[in-house]
Amino acid sequence: MKDAIKQLNDIDNKLHAINHAQAIIYWDAATGAPKNSVEGRANTLSILTGEYYQTLVNETFDNLLKELAEQKDALDFVTLRKVEEFRNEYDKIAKIPVDMYKAYTADQAKASVAWEEAKEKSDFSIFAPHLEKLVDYNKKFIEYRGFQKHPYNTLLGDYEKNLTTDELDEFFSELKHTIVPLVTKINASHVKVNNDFTKLSYPIDKQEALNKDLLKAIGFDMDSGIMAKSVHPFTTNFNRHDVRVTTRYFEHNPFSAIYSTIHEGGHGIYEQNIGEALDFSTLGTGTSMGIHESQSRFFENIIGRSYPFMAYFFPIFKEAFPENLKDLSLYDFYLAVNKSEQSLIRIEADELTYSLHIMIRYEIEKLLIENKVLVKDLPALWNKKYEEYMGLIPENDAEGVLQDVHWSEGLFGYFPSYALGSAYASQFAHAMRKEFDLSEDLKKGDFSRIKDWLRTHIHQHGRLLNPSEIIEKTTGEPFNPKYYTEYLKEKYSEIYKLKD
Repeated sequence: MKDAIKQLNDIDNKLHAINHAQAIIYWDAATGAPKNSVEGRANTLSILTGEYYQTLVNETFDNLLKELAEQKDALDFVTLRKVEEFRNEYDKIAKIPVDMYKAYTADQAKASVAWEEAKEKSDFSIFAPHLEKLVDYNKKFIEYRGFQKHPYNTLLGDYEKNLTTDELDEFFSELKHTIVPLVTKINASHVKVNNDFTKLSYPIDKQEALNKDLLKAIGFDMDSGIMAKSVHPFTTNFNRHDVRVTTRYFEHNPFSAIYSTIHEGGHGIYEQNIGEALDFSTLGTGTSMGIHESQSRFFENIIGRSYPFMAYFFPIFKEAFPENLKDLSLYDFYLAVNKSEQSLIRIEADELTYSLHIMIRYEIEKLLIENKVLVKDLPALWNKKYEEYMGLIPENDAEGVLQDVHWSEGLFGYFPSYALGSAYASQFAHAMRKEFDLSEDLKKGDFSRIKDWLRTHIHQHGRLLNPSEIIEKTTGEPFNPKYYTEYLKEKYSEIYKLKD
């Protein structure tokens, strides 16, 4: 068995190295590669994908996994989890023809470039043929892999294990039941939040310096990570000592960069604190995208939009931009950060209405997979959904159907992770507050206890524990959306002086 475990670890190391190479190429594409590099990049990624496939999907590895599974009672926990994860990955990928799998990777690379151009020109027609290809690929993948109850469940499970449309429909229904009445009350509230100061000029160079300091302050290790600029903020990790985040800057909207930085910082801190024993392995990353988004949303909202954090951050922000904030109070700054209003852009939405953006994407993706809408009709459908949910219609494709990078990367089934992550974050925060008072730490800008708690309960485990195990072990109960809905009710009722 010793030889079998060594063989497993050698293959694990090779697969990690291939993923590392691919991730570096993706990072380069998003942060600085020339436009005309796409063909060469697509070819390289296709070759690397083929190498990954051949290393994973072969009779020798299949037999190795079977051999180790038969001796599971004698395996240590880490090895057992590797066997389970590789069996899932093997069974998923082996059903897809290798040539299709390679072609998909190449077409993803081309789609990402087309999306950037389409967004820049606000012209969906540039991206549409690429998106149509990616949608068709995913429909074929579902056919090869099979599904339970609903075809979209297969894609959802890639990001949150065993998640189903039935569960999401119930979850979103509960959120809607909370959010919509709150939005109605807020619109009728006598409290009117003024955030005009955010529309003044905030020089980009000063924003960059501020955001870098902020990223370090919340606990991101700059010796094991870097921050760059990209069209759409994201985080990528190669290992716990090399985690990279991006943000984006607008001169007349400093909060866009601030909250993108804190959000991506949450992802990055998670990856930097995976247990050392799991590094360079299939277990050395976040356990699911829902748990991952819980960490980004925890830092962005539970911490980053809280009044105690504002008590720490407002003087720093005011020192960086004194002329813009000279007549502004701490409480008015807090109100501006938490202003709730229907909006068109997901990543700049307030906490309360954010999940409505996710519901729109979820509904559209389901329709795509069900063959109930064509790609060419997406801009019109998108605009219709936004009018229905937000009372707003995008003026162009860039602020509408083209605003997110996810579809250009084939990430169908990912979006619900954001709403789940927000709810998980509230449940984690409730458990954390039972052990210590976050408020006093945040007022002082001391994130050490918060970071230690997250590392102990969530980060260090990597993929050793699945999402439901982490939630139950950390909070003492299964996932319960009530912590999220109660958090939203309490926070926004206080801000807007709402009565039941």
